[in-house]
Amino acid sequence: MSHRKESMNPPELMLKASGKNQQPRLCWHLFLSVLFCLLLVYFQLLVTGSCIIDEFIKLEHKPSPSKTQPSKEHRPMPKNYLFKRALKTIDNKSDPCAGRYIYVHDLPPQFNEDMLKECKSLSIWTNMCKFTTNAGLGPTMENVEGVFSNTGWYATNQFAVDVIFSNRMKQYECLTRDSSIAAAIFVPFYAGLDISRYLWGYNTSARDASSLALVNWLVERPEWKVMGGKDHFLVGGRITWDFRRLTDQDSDWGSKLLFLPAVKNMSMLVVEASPWNANDFAIPYPTYFHPEKDADVFVWQERMRKLERQWLFSFAGAPRPGNAKSIRGQLIEQCRNSKVCKLLECDMGQSKCHSPSNIMQMFQSSLFCLQPQGDSYTRRSAFDSMLAGCIPVFFHPGSAYTQYTWHLPRNYSKYSVFISEDDIRKSKVSIEERLLQISPEQVKMMREEVISLIPRLIYGDPRSRLETLKDAFDVAVQAVIDKVTKLRKDIIEGREDPNFFEEITWKYALLEEGQSKVGPHEWDSLFSKPKDNGNSDSSSAEAPKNSWKHEQRGRSEAKAVQENRKTKQKQDAVTEDISRHKQLPLWLLASLMERKFVNLSDRSAAAVCLVAFGCAATVTVYVSSSISLAYSWMNYEEWSL
Repeated sequence: MSHRKESMNPPELMLKASGKNQQPRLCWHLFLSVLFCLLLVYFQLLVTGSCIIDEFIKLEHKPSPSKTQPSKEHRPMPKNYLFKRALKTIDNKSDPCAGRYIYVHDLPPQFNEDMLKECKSLSIWTNMCKFTTNAGLGPTMENVEGVFSNTGWYATNQFAVDVIFSNRMKQYECLTRDSSIAAAIFVPFYAGLDISRYLWGYNTSARDASSLALVNWLVERPEWKVMGGKDHFLVGGRITWDFRRLTDQDSDWGSKLLFLPAVKNMSMLVVEASPWNANDFAIPYPTYFHPEKDADVFVWQERMRKLERQWLFSFAGAPRPGNAKSIRGQLIEQCRNSKVCKLLECDMGQSKCHSPSNIMQMFQSSLFCLQPQGDSYTRRSAFDSMLAGCIPVFFHPGSAYTQYTWHLPRNYSKYSVFISEDDIRKSKVSIEERLLQISPEQVKMMREEVISLIPRLIYGDPRSRLETLKDAFDVAVQAVIDKVTKLRKDIIEGREDPNFFEEITWKYALLEEGQSKVGPHEWDSLFSKPKDNGNSDSSSAEAPKNSWKHEQRGRSEAKAVQENRKTKQKQDAVTEDISRHKQLPLWLLASLMERKFVNLSDRSAAAVCLVAFGCAATVTVYVSSSISLAYSWMNYEEWSL
């Protein structure tokens, strides 16, 4: 009997039945195993610092260097600083202006001349029109009582130095229209006159309008781009606190000019600087004397030497009953009780203190002149007294010693007497007894030092030029030039002080030439930071205290904004990477994102976790593969039965 041939054996049937499903499953397991192995290799390279991926990305966007180019390690990196030409002019010994050229910005008139045309609006208290005449010197004063010289004396407003300085700059002997050879760049903005228009009764927008417009104009100039404004300087003929408002609350004082990021790069010359900031520098208040020529100064100096001074000391001023820290009340009391003190009281209604003739006459008749703090650290009276050959007596180092370091000797004992405010406040010192302890010979030497300083403390007539003497303008301009020149050389040579601490700027101002390190100082307590409750061991004026508190609050807010900005920049960078590298595998993009946000130690931890995960996943793959094979074998056994 013939048998029908079997078309297929059970094993063959099993293989045919299961092959369609088993083969794709094994391929999928194999793919997963390879993928996790690649992950293990990649993260191992990531932990050990491999830069393969970075180099891959760089090669996408940067052409490979030609064979003729030297390697990056050996290729020199010359830095073509745009200010190098200006530095080279210093070596030209045949040029009398070598290293001294000044370039002056041609500002739109809204920043200077237009203010003078609207002089009636410059102050709500005073008609400033008469004080802006004679190139900012004010009206001439007649020598009726013989107190002044016959020429060169003007009723100068104490806040008129903006106009005086700018007009004096027009007579500067080394002006240039080529900014590339300029040692410094002057910005003739009348910052003091501008803010004086809006200090009372105006909101912050009005107070800041001109400052913001000036910055917008400057940053677009090619001269600005050379050093980002670090070679620029301007003058504000008021105290620094009028330009240091940090908040936008209308109740806060002044403008925020000195806190604008661009202006922080500049140097601003003010009649009183901050002890805690590095972008402002103090220059003398203007006095009443503005000579046209050297001879006028020499005649005045000789006259001050020969004067008979009948009073041991004198004081012109008013008490500050609303200021518990003020020592003016004690000074007035000591002067009243002394037979060798001349007192000129300046209470409301008294006109004698408003008469330059009365004030100068008192100073000329005194050996010593008391100069306590004014409404802030400084007062104009200190310069009026020194002009009269009177030795100043200071009670706070912020009134002169840490301020006018360009114009006054570092050794303050050569020209002045220092008595601590605290000693006066606690009645530890009798001013009369303290001054009588100074020998007549020492007094004569100190007075001669004061008289010799007179040229450096006055501003010559802006419409002329002193022949050989250097006035306050000349000293300030040279100091700015020296500052910019040093900065440029430091940039080229890569010098930077990593220990510079701006909040102790007043200490750096006291360093002698060649010194760079600061340490503990006897005046540390006098310049201590104000406490949160407004009280401080310092007897500093309320204006700088309030400004400091505002500054600290502003810095905290600025820091938070900066951190948020950094986070946003990181997020934007990741988004940009994703858009640029869409052709890369997803796992590679993920790793790139991880490298932007995780530091090396965190990377190591992340890599360890991923390795562990990869191992577990690989084991799972092999276990599932084994189970699948076992299941297939069971099916085979069933078919065999």
